[in-house]
Order: sequence, then C-alpha cells, then structure tokens
Amino acid sequence: MIAGIGIDVVDIARFARSLERTPSLRDRLFAESERDRPARSLAARFAAKEALIKALGGHAVIRWHDMRIVQDADGNPDFALSGALSAHVAALGIDRVHLSMSHDAGIASAFVVLERGVGRADTSQEALATPHRTEEPE
Repeated sequence: MIAGIGIDVVDIARFARSLERTPSLRDRLFAESERDRPARSLAARFAAKEALIKALGGHAVIRWHDMRIVQDADGNPDFALSGALSAHVAALGIDRVHLSMSHDAGIASAFVVLERGVGRADTSQEALATPHRTEEPE
C-alpha cells in the first residue's frame, strides 16, 4: 500500500549560486560521501531529500545527514537512512522507499514513493527485496 508520495524540483543554477554564496551549506545538507559531486548532482540529491520529507509528511525528526543518497549494485539511486529518521520510518511501518532522480534543462527533480505492507499481501521476490539501507551516520 502507498504510504506517502513526495516530489521536488530544484533550479540547478540557483542551487549552485546558493552553494557558492554559503559554503557551509554543502556541509550542512550533505554527508561527506556526497559533497564532492557537481552542482547538478547535489541539486538532485537535495530534491530527493526534500521529496522524502514531503512523502513522510514533515520534517520533525529529520536531520539532513540521516538521509544519504547512494547507488545500488545497478547504479540506481537509493536512500541510506540512519539515526532518528531510520527509527521514524520503521515506526511508521514503511517497508520500501522508492527513489527516482533526474536532471535536465537546468532542473533537478526527484520523486519518492513510500510503501507499507510489502511482503504481507505480495510475496514476490521483488516485493520482498530490501526496502532501503539503514546505516550508522557519518
């Protein structure tokens, strides 16, 4: 069952100007493993984090470093959740977090879908796959 949907778009040039104007923003928004990417990639990661916040219905327990964007074995984007956010997602009964990101024509976008009840009604191998990563914060 769908438990939440979130979408966000970011103007890449505007985001790059914000990073240049406020250098500490990069450290505040991104884990160490994310920081050295180009502006278009950071904008897409920021959009993904914002989309996750929207899908969860707010940001009460969310810290930026508790949601890192990583790649799975096939190169697809995924969340590595940690800290209070990981506990919050588990408490909500969220079984899967789907993430899609893109950047084109100066815009970065991300779409997040949260599922709960996966594996209870659907026992296919795909539905039982690991929903998201949980890790210790960096």
